[in-house]
Amino acid sequence: MATVEEVKQALRTIVDPEIHLNIMDLGLIYGVEIIEDKYVKVDMTLTSPMCPFGPQLIAEVPKAIKEKIPSIEKTDVNLVWIPNWDPKTMATEDVKMELGIFDDLDEDDE
Repeated sequence: MATVEEVKQALRTIVDPEIHLNIMDLGLIYGVEIIEDKYVKVDMTLTSPMCPFGPQLIAEVPKAIKEKIPSIEKTDVNLVWIPNWDPKTMATEDVKMELGIFDDLDEDDE
């Protein structure tokens, strides 16, 4: 029986060719649902609507899942634009560091 965590691990193998970071840690995956142990629904977004690698990233999702979890027979990817992707709130701390995004300094420390 496949788990959501196994699906997420499979999605971590997909790297955005432009940013060179995986789509899970970037926060591009908004949701994963497994139905009857054979069907996966993935809600995802892209870094922008004009992302040049969008079609490639979307196509890689079912391939990565099938490769890591052969029991999954079908994967649907739902492209979501709301909320807009924001690495400050959606990316992991490691990704924020890689992208040079730092929490604002406390204004009381002036």
